[in-house]
Amino acid sequence: MFEQELNNVTLKIRQSLKRLDVPIPDQIEWVPTPFEGQWGFGTNACFQAAAVEARAGKRVNVPARAQEIAETVLNDLSPIAGFIRTVAERGYLNLYIKPAEYAQRVIDIVLEQGNVFGHGDPKNQRVMVEYSQPNTHKAFHVGHLRNVILGGAMSNILEFEGYDTVRANYIGDIGWHVIQWLWCYLRFHAGEEPEGDRTRWMQDIYSEASQLVEDNQEFEAEAREVFARWEHDDTELIDLWKKTRQCSLEGFNEIYDTLGEHFDVFFYESEVEKPGKVLVEELIKQELAVDERPTGGPVVVKLDELLGLEKETYRVLVILRSDGTSLYATKDLPLAIKKFNEWQIDKSIYVIDVRQSLYLKQIFKLLEIMGFKQGKDCYHLSYEIVNLPGNVTISSREGTIVMFDDLIQEAFRRAHEIVEEKNPTLSENQKKEIAQIVALGALKYPMLSVDNNKVATFDWERALDFEGQAAPYIQYAHVRANSILNKAGTIPDPAPPNHELEVQEISLLDHLSRFPDEVTRSANNYKPLTIANYAYDLARTFSEFYQHCPVLKAEKDVRFFRLRLTAAAKQTLANSLRLLGIKAPEVM
Repeated sequence: MFEQELNNVTLKIRQSLKRLDVPIPDQIEWVPTPFEGQWGFGTNACFQAAAVEARAGKRVNVPARAQEIAETVLNDLSPIAGFIRTVAERGYLNLYIKPAEYAQRVIDIVLEQGNVFGHGDPKNQRVMVEYSQPNTHKAFHVGHLRNVILGGAMSNILEFEGYDTVRANYIGDIGWHVIQWLWCYLRFHAGEEPEGDRTRWMQDIYSEASQLVEDNQEFEAEAREVFARWEHDDTELIDLWKKTRQCSLEGFNEIYDTLGEHFDVFFYESEVEKPGKVLVEELIKQELAVDERPTGGPVVVKLDELLGLEKETYRVLVILRSDGTSLYATKDLPLAIKKFNEWQIDKSIYVIDVRQSLYLKQIFKLLEIMGFKQGKDCYHLSYEIVNLPGNVTISSREGTIVMFDDLIQEAFRRAHEIVEEKNPTLSENQKKEIAQIVALGALKYPMLSVDNNKVATFDWERALDFEGQAAPYIQYAHVRANSILNKAGTIPDPAPPNHELEVQEISLLDHLSRFPDEVTRSANNYKPLTIANYAYDLARTFSEFYQHCPVLKAEKDVRFFRLRLTAAAKQTLANSLRLLGIKAPEVM
């Protein structure tokens, strides 16, 4: 928020270090200093300079030399426009701002920028985030939910940070699971049409098919025969596949509409399978892959051997089965190349189960070996499984799933009861609209507030908690702020505070000022958790301000300042929730 002032000081520090003939750091970074009656920023540039001298062979005590450099630089700098005090302390340069000026600056920037407060500068880089990736002919359940919520939030954050963000979905519309479904339908359900819920009907057939094939070798052999028909482009089979595939795709789109998710491009496994097999043959010709099919083996890429690595690192990647049928790698390689060539992306992010970590590491490295330097800019945003209460792992094959439709209906029912209890005077339409917002927030936030590499156990009590770290708590803070502003009627004009700030006001201002940096940190580290935690911390800080600092009953000048502070808090709460894909209601 003080970029211009800090940029001016940075330039002067470089000039001073040059005059002193000491090393000039490549980057001079500023960090907020702890509040001690004043706000400020500090830099370790002088420490960096002293450390470089020591590494170059100069016999110096680094802390003492850093302090010496800092004091000399400080004499060159003083006075500094925009700051009331400058200090050289233990080798650091600290600059301090008047609390009133800082407070006004923070609030004014938030309210002037509104919905774009925290937005980063354009990065001139295109990032593709591939997420959701459901399989047709199966149910969309709570396990899939974590993927789509994580990918959606990551896309929001990257876009807000200034990246040209492409949201991609890669649908698993072919494969052994589809073959099993088609076999089971033809064997036991031929001519059957779904009555009512198509998605549930398809899931029931898939669960039946996978169990039958697993338990009976004859059934597995029959399914393999169906696979052979598929490989030979059997017309009857393809027609059935297209019809049932469309049922799944329509169901997925309904779910995305409910979740508020959209995609810029859809890729399909069926579109890249044949190009993948052609690519496998090319890799064999280039001697990057080894064809072991003549001896009954698969086609493999011995990555460690190609790279000359003695230590086992990438191991062996199988890219085609011994019978010539495709694997994930058969299709993922041509898809990656399609992304590079047709979408001109600079970074490619894959939101995929943590159990695929080695596999994706192999794919990325093979792309580099093949000459695609973009392979090094591919990133696996991994996530752990979602458990049902009682640590039951969700599996569509075993049937231990919670269907998305059941989950959202239960969330809506519970949220509606809460809204009815808290605000019974609302119209029924308002109650339904608010319940939908609360229900979706209750589903999304638990998937984002746990580190993506840790197992998430879904729990209704925690998901709908109005007192703890949950979406309704954050949403309710937004509602409280909105209520205060509605009662006030208008937001006063900008003015610095002329009262001694309370600790709760100081803390709230601190949290507001951090939002742009939190967005940057979240984007750089590919961690939506950063924003999930920030949103909760901001809501908690605002609640403490709400409890300890009267707004509407305060004296005029204090009231005006606190109204603007409340408006800034409301705006930042809304912005942070929006990055998580969660709406901020006006009433609850």
